[in-house]
Amino acid sequence: MSTNRLRPRRSCLAVPGSNPRFLEKARGLAADQVFLDLEDACAPLAKEGARHAIVAALNEGGWAGKIRAVRVNDWTTEWTYRDVITVVEGAGANLDCLVLPKVQDAQQVRALDLLLTQVEKAVGLPVGRIGVEAQIENAQGLVNVDAIATASPRMEALVFGPADFMASINMKSLVVGEQPPGYPADAYHYILMRILMAARAAGLQAIDGPYLQIRDTDAFRVVAGRSAALGFDGKWVLHPGQIDAANEVYSPGQDDYDRAELILDAYAHVTSEEGGARGAAMLGDEMIDEASRKMALVIAGKGRAAGLRRTPTDGPRGG
Repeated sequence: MSTNRLRPRRSCLAVPGSNPRFLEKARGLAADQVFLDLEDACAPLAKEGARHAIVAALNEGGWAGKIRAVRVNDWTTEWTYRDVITVVEGAGANLDCLVLPKVQDAQQVRALDLLLTQVEKAVGLPVGRIGVEAQIENAQGLVNVDAIATASPRMEALVFGPADFMASINMKSLVVGEQPPGYPADAYHYILMRILMAARAAGLQAIDGPYLQIRDTDAFRVVAGRSAALGFDGKWVLHPGQIDAANEVYSPGQDDYDRAELILDAYAHVTSEEGGARGAAMLGDEMIDEASRKMALVIAGKGRAAGLRRTPTDGPRGG
C-alpha cells in the first residue's frame, strides 16, 4: 500500500521532464510535491529523452522530503506503457507516485495498477508502494469519478484538470481557471464539489488544477481560495512564484492547528492505560474519538508542513 496518501500536497509543482534547468531548480523550491511531466509539457519528439532525464533526476536525489511524482501520458496515446516501464524500472525506489491524466473510467486506473505491479515484481520493489493520482479532465471522467476514486488501493488523490475539462464541455472562456464571461455564479462549483465528494468518500486527497496566469499572484490566491474554502487539499502550481501562495492558502490557521494538536494529545492520553484506555472522551464541550483523531491528523500534518508551531496552552487533555 502507498504510504503517502495523507502527506501534504498544498503546492504541486509541474516541471517539464525535458528541461534540465527546471529539473535542477525544482529541487530547491518549497513545493510539497514535484511532478516531473512527460505529458503536455513534453513535445512528442522529446518524450523518450525526458524519460531518461527524469530517471536520472530522481536517482540523483536532493528532493528534500518532497513527494516525488511523475505524470505519464494518458492511455489513449502510444507512450503510456513505455513511460511507466522506463521510469519505474529505472527509478522506482525513488518515486512516490504516478499521475495519470485524462482518466475517463476505472479501468484505466486498474490498467496502470496492473502494469505497476508487474514492474515492481520484476525489479524487486515493494508491491503497491507507488501511488496513483487520477486527473479528471473531461465530462466522462467526472461522471465516473466515484468508480475512479475506488479503482485501486494505490489511489491517493483526484486532480481537477481545468483546461481540458473546459474544452470538453464547450465552456465559453479562454482563460483557464477563470469564470466564463456573463455567468453570474461560480461555474466550477459543481465540478469541484463532485471531485471533492468522490475523494473524501474514498479517503483520498482532492487537488485543484493550475491557474495559467502565472504572474498574477493575487488572482491565483482568489482562485485557490475558492477550492480551499470547499476543502481541497492543494493546487497545481506552474511557476515558483505561486508556491508560497498555495502553501499559505491551503494551510490551516493557527487556531485550527492548535486545536488539532490538542485533540491528538488528548486522544493519545485517554486511550492509554494511564488515561483509562477509553475509546472516546470529552475535550471541553466536544466528544473526541478515533474519527476525531483522523481529522486532527490531517490538519496537524498540514500545519507542521507549513512550519506552524504550537501555541503554549494548559488546556485539558480530555476527561
